[in-house]
Amino acid sequence: QVQLVESGGGSVQAGGSLSLSCAASGYTYSTFCMGWFRQVSGKEREGVAALYTGGGSAWYADSVKGRFTISQDNAKNTLLLRMDRLKPEDTAMYYCAASPEYCDGGYPPSQDGMDFWGEGTLVTISS
Repeated sequence: QVQLVESGGGSVQAGGSLSLSCAASGYTYSTFCMGWFRQVSGKEREGVAALYTGGGSAWYADSVKGRFTISQDNAKNTLLLRMDRLKPEDTAMYYCAASPEYCDGGYPPSQDGMDFWGEGTLVTISS
């Protein structure tokens, strides 16, 4: 069973930066579609960024393009999300998710297609 554990959330002022990590374990697949999603209480969860660990371009939501960077550290089996120039509207619970299926960086990841989810890490941006 794949386990995903997020870390790195916290509270920063607008304009600041945070880096999130998602440590993956317990898997036998060689490649994954992995993504970051976020949810504000009372609103639907939305995709933030995603990549295919086998290579290719990453996908970003329009709201975070140019500010967030998704990457992978293969040596540590970790998915990363660098978040710069943070805005109050970035405040949310951030979740890491994975699927052994292929995903195309030109399209947003399907939440329903994600088989494994972390518990989330809270990001709070103050104005």
